[in-house]
Amino acid sequence: MIPRLETERLILRGMIEADIVEEQAFLATDRAAFVGGPMHKFDVWRYCASLMGQWKFRGFGLFAIEEKVTGRYLGRAGPWFPQDWPEPEIGWTMMANAEGKGFAREAAEAARAWAYTEKNLDKMISLIDPANTRSIALAERLGAKFECEFEHFKFGTMSIWRHPSKAELGL
Repeated sequence: MIPRLETERLILRGMIEADIVEEQAFLATDRAAFVGGPMHKFDVWRYCASLMGQWKFRGFGLFAIEEKVTGRYLGRAGPWFPQDWPEPEIGWTMMANAEGKGFAREAAEAARAWAYTEKNLDKMISLIDPANTRSIALAERLGAKFECEFEHFKFGTMSIWRHPSKAELGL
């Protein structure tokens, strides 16, 4: 049900239970503040299960990112569309040991292209906390443009960053 995508350095695949251990370590820290953390490990397990549920309900979801050379879990990226989001998003979350190496961009570009070509999505956003400067910088590198603010019932004010459309990317 969940495809396996490959890039030069990465494998994008479905999440496996072993990945949850890495997610639990990350989401227990203050570094996870922009993605709903810190969370107790029990809540992380449920959160990961809900991420996998996106595949069942929407036909797409976040991919687990694995480094080809090491087999190490690096984070997640892909299209998803939670019920409380204004439209489909290309999202990403990287583990601390994977930041600053271009992995997030590589994974997001591959996942976005897959969503446009295989799932026939024609437009996508990234919903980013205005204080999350690293994600904003990545959105800009991916060609996204700030569009407007969105008031989320739980996370407060979020910025909508509009990605180039399928047509604009020539897909």
